[in-house]
Amino acid sequence: MGRFSGFRVTIGQVGKVVTTNYPEEKRPKPERFHGRHVLNRYEDGMEKCIGCELCAGVCPARCIYVRGADNPPDAPVSPGERYGFVYEINYLRCIHCDLCVEACPTKLFEFSFTNRDDAIYTKDELLVDDHGRARRQPWELWLGGEDDDTSAWMRATASSGQAAFEGRVAWSGELGFGVRAPEAGQTAEDETDTVDPAIGVIEHDAEVLGHGARHGAEDAGAH
Repeated sequence: MGRFSGFRVTIGQVGKVVTTNYPEEKRPKPERFHGRHVLNRYEDGMEKCIGCELCAGVCPARCIYVRGADNPPDAPVSPGERYGFVYEINYLRCIHCDLCVEACPTKLFEFSFTNRDDAIYTKDELLVDDHGRARRQPWELWLGGEDDDTSAWMRATASSGQAAFEGRVAWSGELGFGVRAPEAGQTAEDETDTVDPAIGVIEHDAEVLGHGARHGAEDAGAH
């Protein structure tokens, strides 16, 4: 019977449903899922993109093209001196590394194409609508509120590994959502927390976290 022992795992799966009936059903996505980009707007409707081209510069696949222009004095598009006049992403090249988001907080969901021309997204398609929601294109598959967690990657409160920054809001509000709440749950329940009023962040017991977290909080206060 030794030669048949390898079939135990296979036989144990008989009768179990292990697949998802895509596209009628989708697996739930984590909040920081790397998917289609969105260009966010402030609560007053002004665009967050200032046409700095940092996202294009950091992109290893060279799939982003941005061209900035001076803001019209009588009708500014963004709060800065410039705005993103042209913004295009070629998703045939995009590797979803999210380095563009690290360079400039803008971000969503899975998608596929049957036409190669649909893979070139322009600013008109990437910019959120007047309710702060992603503009859903005819070739995209949306099920439910898959754009509820845009910019979640940016709102990771301890993305650099320093739990001393947990719970600290360091981002602006978004159109339709306001100032989103930070992530929680990165601090162990048995840690000792104290609030340092000088720097306004939570410090944790150095014996639990090591000296790195405490030094990180001190450095933030120094700046």
